[in-house]
Order: sequence, then structure tokens, then C-alpha cells
Amino acid sequence: MPSVEILSRVQFAFTIAFHYIYPPLSIGLGVCLVIMEGLYLKTGSAIYQEITRFWIRIFALIFGIGVATGIVMEFEFGTNWATYSHYVGDIFGSALAAEGIFAFALESGFLGVLLFGWNRVSKGVHFFATIMVALGSIFSALWIVIANSWQQTPTGYRIEGEGMQARAVVTNFWEMVFNPSSIDRFSHVIIGSFLAGSFLVMSVAAWYILHRQFTKHAQAMFRVGLRVAVVAALLQLFTGHRSAHYVSKYQPAKLAAMEGHFDSLAVADMYLLGWVDQEKQQTSGIKIPGGLSFLTHGSFKTPVQGLRATPEADRPTAVNFVFQTYHIMVGIGMFLIALTLLAAFLLWKKKLFDQRWLMMIFVGAVLLPQIANQVGWYTAEVGRQPWVVYGLLRTSDALSKTVTANQVMFSLVLFTLVYVLLFMLFLFLLHRKIQHGPDVTQNEEEVSDLYSKRNINPIH
Repeated sequence: MPSVEILSRVQFAFTIAFHYIYPPLSIGLGVCLVIMEGLYLKTGSAIYQEITRFWIRIFALIFGIGVATGIVMEFEFGTNWATYSHYVGDIFGSALAAEGIFAFALESGFLGVLLFGWNRVSKGVHFFATIMVALGSIFSALWIVIANSWQQTPTGYRIEGEGMQARAVVTNFWEMVFNPSSIDRFSHVIIGSFLAGSFLVMSVAAWYILHRQFTKHAQAMFRVGLRVAVVAALLQLFTGHRSAHYVSKYQPAKLAAMEGHFDSLAVADMYLLGWVDQEKQQTSGIKIPGGLSFLTHGSFKTPVQGLRATPEADRPTAVNFVFQTYHIMVGIGMFLIALTLLAAFLLWKKKLFDQRWLMMIFVGAVLLPQIANQVGWYTAEVGRQPWVVYGLLRTSDALSKTVTANQVMFSLVLFTLVYVLLFMLFLFLLHRKIQHGPDVTQNEEEVSDLYSKRNINPIH
């Protein structure tokens, strides 16, 4: 039987990874909804109204599952991580309270208007509700990332008590909010969410195009998703570089693990592909000599601190895992840039929707931003081990003292069964909504004739 610590970490990793499928989708989809409805108000096109209403139904499904799966984690703080909860309660409490007051209330408050306000409020009011729901989802992510970022780079606090009674207390709220990593990490997470939502839109649109269903609606929604995806993919390159800079300054051991750099202080290579032998403290693979030194310091010859400069007890516990997850994230990010730019070029040449092979790629590409988001979080969280609050509280000391391994294993099995059933239900309902498609008031030929007479292009 694995230890309580390992089981508790696996349980929390499983529940948060499952939950993290949904918030990025709702955030990215919220931005797409704002654009779709904005285009409807601008053009008067019934197609934009119909695809907006279609995606609102899918947004509601994602939002509901996301809320349900997120509640479980809050209980785990008390059951499995009681010492941690006592230690960071003042910090997490203030951030989560702000999230509830300023973000979740905003999002859920306007959600009713978004879902049921058609033909009950004016077009302007409904559009305003769509914007507020989108902003609420972004603000919700902001406060969650702030709370997590404080664990990575804690500031604006003091420690009260000693030993097991020690706890962190906020001394400067805004210093806690704007800790050294919060803005960089928030921008990286949000851009990743935009990619997740936009690729969901493009995946469904590509499926319709391949099956020659709702063709004009599909082309319209694909264009919206592609606009968001191109900007987000390029911005993610910048935000990722910024995030690596904060890691190099505040968590050099994590950066060394991300690139498998062991020498205490030496020029560091950047690996494109590789494998880390943690026992031999060696990394092999395809690399750019001095690449990490250049990205970190702007010079191929500047030394970078390696893992041997950190006491062994304070180093990341799974170096190869961090190395692989980081490189999977980077690899997917570069592929998404190439894919979206290719699609944008073909759209400009008016050849995009004739490329069935590319549409097939976009149908499956919906998984890539999700995988990148997941492995990015694995890199951040496993890379900071053995600390749960970096430099202050070790993961092994953060556990509840009365929970046994058998209890954690039992709850882990139950969570797995429930979450598998919940995920199957989500896929079933999502599939039904996609099969149903947008509610088209007229056939597409009539719609095209109507808009041509009004000199309105329903797609552009």
C-alpha cells in the first residue's frame, strides 16, 4: 500500500486534473461567444445569432460540470491536507472570498440572462450579459491563480506560531495579490484557456464541414475560433517566455529540472527532445548548445544554476517527469502556432474549407490545448516539490494527521468511479448537442439569398 502522502497527492492530482478540463473551455468559449454575438449585432446576420445560441447551450453544460467537479477539491483541503489548510487558510481564504464575491457571483448572476434572456431583454442587454459572464470566468481564474501563485512565490505575509501551529497571515493584501509570479502565470493560464475554447469551436465546425452539415454556420464559427486561436497561439509564446523568466529567478531548481540541467553553475543547453537519468544525473537528447543560457540571460555563454546547487532534500522529486511534461507543453504550443498560421493563410487565400485533410486535423486538435494545459500544471506543481508552499512548508508536513492510507485509497476509488461516470455523461450530452446542431430558422440557401439581397455577408 502506498503511503498516505503519495495517495493524497494522487487523489488531489486526479480531482484537479479532471476539474481542469472544464474551466479553460468555459473561459475560451466565453470569449468566442462575445465575438459571435458582437458580429450578430454588427451584421444582423441570423447565422451569427444561431451559432451564438448553439454555443451558449454547450457553455452551460461545461459550466455546470465545472462547478460540480470543483467543489470536491475544497473538501479535500480539510480531509487530506488539514495542516496545509491551517497554514495557508488566511491567504487562501482571502483569495477565494474575493473569487466568490467578484468573479463567481458576476458569472453566475448574468448566466441566467445569457441562457434565458433571448426575446426577454433587449439585444444590447443580452450582449452585456454575455460580456459579464465571459469576464466573470476570467476573474474567477485570476483569483485561483493568485492563490496558487502565492504558494510558488510567497510575499505579503508573516508567520505566526511555531511548529505544527505555525500559520501564514496576510500583512499586505495587494503585495500578496501581486506576488512575483501571479501576473505572468495568470496570463499564461488565460491564453491557454483561450486556445482550449477556440479549438473546441473549430473542432466542431470542422466536423460539420467534413459531414457537409450546417456548412455556412460551421464556416462562420470556424472563422471566429481561428481569430481567437491565432492571437492566443502567438501570445502564448510570449507569456511562456515570461513565465520561464520568473521560474529562473525564484525557483531555479524547477527550471533546472525542466531542462535536465544538473551542473551547479554552468552553461545550460536547451533540449528539444530528451531523457533524464536522475540516478546518473545525466540528460541525453537533441539539444541547442547554450540555448537555456540564451533564453534566460540573453547570452549563450552565461552560466545557469543547476540541480546540484540545491540541497538534495530540496530538489524536485521527479526530474524526468518535469522534463517530459514541460517539453510536451512546449512542443504542442509550437505545433498550434504552425497549425493556426497555416489555417489563417489558407483562409486568406480562400482555400481553407476545401482542405479536408486539414479539417480532419482540426477535429482531433481539440485535445492538444487540453493536454498542454494539463502537462503545464504538472510541470508547475511537481516542479516545486518537495514544497507545497515554496521554501516554507513541505508537502510531507502538510498532510492531515488522522487520515489513513486505506481511507484515502477508498475515497480515491470512489472518486474515480464517479468522475468516470460524470465524464461519460458529459460526452454523451455534448455529443447530443453537437448532433442536434444550431437551430436553423431557414434553410441555408434561403438565408444566403436573403443576405445577398440585403447586401450582408453572413460569414465575413
